[in-house]
Amino acid sequence: MSEKKHRVSRRQFLNYTLTGVGGFMAAGMLMPMVRFALDPVLRPAEETDLVQVVSVDEITEEPQRFDFKIKQKDAWYESEETRSAWVFKSGDKITALSPVCKHLGCTVGWNNDPANPNQFFCPCHYGRYEKDGTNVKGTPPIAPLDVYQHAVKDGYLFLGKAKPRGEA
Repeated sequence: MSEKKHRVSRRQFLNYTLTGVGGFMAAGMLMPMVRFALDPVLRPAEETDLVQVVSVDEITEEPQRFDFKIKQKDAWYESEETRSAWVFKSGDKITALSPVCKHLGCTVGWNNDPANPNQFFCPCHYGRYEKDGTNVKGTPPIAPLDVYQHAVKDGYLFLGKAKPRGEA
């Protein structure tokens, strides 16, 4: 009687075999698709190299906007992205600020609000920043402008990624 309990019928054997083969085939088809979708997420982030922007001789104490291009890789797509920086000197110290407002991401301009001269001004919601990039209290921005990583080599200013003030 114990032999009948442990026997597998032809129908059960066929069911187990087809389920196993079907699962193996499904896994074989799905694994490349999953790998393709997750590969960009699993890759380590590439550090952006410093990009030559301007000669140090052209930098003044008045903030000037300089545009530059960086090469970026987004998953499998490589492109050049144009970025901007407000650059100025304070003595021998060079500061490079991101023009992106910390309130809603609009672009700030220097000295373009007649009511508040010598400040960065965001026209979207009337946000203001001091010359050093700190936000003016009582205006919409909740944090200072981001600061670009920078280096001076051979008389030229090189810029990297923009980081929040505490990390730069």
